[in-house]
Amino acid sequence: MAKIIFSDTGRTINVKNEEPIKDACEKLGVPFSCTEGICGTCMIDVVEGQENLSELTQEEKDMGMNKTRRLACQCKIKSGVVKIKY
Repeated sequence: MAKIIFSDTGRTINVKNEEPIKDACEKLGVPFSCTEGICGTCMIDVVEGQENLSELTQEEKDMGMNKTRRLACQCKIKSGVVKIKY
């Protein structure tokens, strides 16, 4: 079981390993328009735990993302703890 911590609120959500970050973010009201990595509305900052996320997708690379700035609709948490800001 992995864990996502929202740095803005301190709220913590447990998620399954390999689950998209999007699923946890939706529960807290992060907006999503396309879920295909082209609109950028779900941009998050990864404060801690970048190593626990999947590799950047081509969609993220095309939008200029990096290991600390990701699209929640594209990245997955592999395991462990990830702290994000949205």
